[in-house]
Amino acid sequence: QVQLVESGGGLVQPGGSLRLSCAASRVTPEVVQMGWFRQAPEKERELIACFDRKADNTVLVDAPKGRFNISKGDAKNTAFLQMNNLRPEDSATYYCVANFVPSHYTCAEPGNQFGYWGQGTQVIVSA
Repeated sequence: QVQLVESGGGLVQPGGSLRLSCAASRVTPEVVQMGWFRQAPEKERELIACFDRKADNTVLVDAPKGRFNISKGDAKNTAFLQMNNLRPEDSATYYCVANFVPSHYTCAEPGNQFGYWGQGTQVIVSA
């Protein structure tokens, strides 16, 4: 069973930056898709950003434009979420997600579902 492990969360002041990391516990099989969700208290979970590895695309879904960016790591089955100019409303638990089998959908299409989820890393933006 492959596990996804996130790191990089924490407490940051408004305007600060954090870089979340995600690594799968195995390098094989290679991921087909990876992404990041977040869920704030009493709010619905939302897809922030994702990529389809073979398509070499990155998609910012609900990621705040100009402030967040997703990237693939040089190491296999790794991904990062760079978050800049953080705001209190960005406070949430951030989850890394992945698929290891081909999907009928691109990563951000509404019908797509991610089969693997990390435990989540908490981000708190507060003065």
